Amino acid sequence: MKIAFISPFPPSKVTLNEYAYYLVKGFVGKQGVEKIYVLTNHLEDNHQYDQYVAEGIEIVPCWTFNAWSNVLNIRKTLLALKPDAVVLNLQFMSFGESKIAAALGLLTPWLCKLLQIPSIVILHNLTETVKLDTIGMANSKWKASLFLWIGTQLTNFILKADLVGVTISQYVTILKEKYKAKNVVLLPHGNFELPERKYLAEPLNPINLMAFGKFGTYKKVEVMLDATQILEKKYPALQFIATIAGTDNPNVKGYLDAVKQKYSYMTNTVFTGYIPEEQVANIFQESSFVVFPYTTTTGSSGILHQAGSYARACILPKIDDLKHVVAEEGYGGTYFKTDNAQSMADAVSYLIDHPNERRKIEDQNFAAAKGLPMNELAQWYLSHLQAIIAAKK
Repeated sequence: MKIAFISPFPPSKVTLNEYAYYLVKGFVGKQGVEKIYVLTNHLEDNHQYDQYVAEGIEIVPCWTFNAWSNVLNIRKTLLALKPDAVVLNLQFMSFGESKIAAALGLLTPWLCKLLQIPSIVILHNLTETVKLDTIGMANSKWKASLFLWIGTQLTNFILKADLVGVTISQYVTILKEKYKAKNVVLLPHGNFELPERKYLAEPLNPINLMAFGKFGTYKKVEVMLDATQILEKKYPALQFIATIAGTDNPNVKGYLDAVKQKYSYMTNTVFTGYIPEEQVANIFQESSFVVFPYTTTTGSSGILHQAGSYARACILPKIDDLKHVVAEEGYGGTYFKTDNAQSMADAVSYLIDHPNERRKIEDQNFAAAKGLPMNELAQWYLSHLQAIIAAKK
């Protein structure tokens, strides 16, 4: 079987690149898999993909982030490659922060149906569960209503796939009740390769608070920097570091530069910029706590699963989809009120003052990360693809 995997892929900076990397690796060597084509976005230099090429994987840059013509270019590529099946790794802004480009790209599952290619979509978020104003998509009620309507139409196109897998049970309920979908299944997020566990040095000092991702919309680091200053006053004998690991969200370019300027008096902040795949392990292993300075979420959190993989306790807002994932997949942490620096500082303080509880959460998160390796998740997808192909014969 030849499988086309449509997704961002490292070193692309587009969201879900890392998830695709580990899932594609899970397909390699599986019985019945002859070749995997990764249909990913163009980079300034496509030779940068060469370092991620492996036996059985061919990386095919064929679409451009923010381009309106992506669905046509993908169609041309699929016709040339003639894969037996397609797996699409999607969230609503996979193809662009430009609303038109994002929407047009999401017609790809429908395209696969028109081309009569068996397809599975891995859908990481739904517009119904996202606070659109907080992610830069709608700043008024009428715009929010409009985008929700557009999101509904796009979801209907996504549901043209033979199977749609979602990682949160709430999504299954919405798709079955609102959209009357019969081709939706709940599946685990899957966990990245577990590295050898690196324990924190005891007692904790310095204490590194690390936030990871793309910042400026629903991920805002000011609350973490303010909380760090509160902690410094409470624990004068301890050294605190605030690490912001990542870049601006494309919708809010210049956000982190503005934060740097505003908090330039803080000498204990680290702005890493973009983190390439090979440096991710160091960022997590050097952290004491993984902080989620979110006001909402846009689906299942790969960062939560990574924190578990590196056995780190999480400082979490008890909101939206994140709450469902934490509860359903067995992760743990301490909680703070959204956008409240004192509450976040209190959540960190609890784990500083109760190291046994911190170690318990670290163990819990590491155990949760063992839940379902990507290798087994890939086999699940492969079995479903084989069943879909057999049913179409």
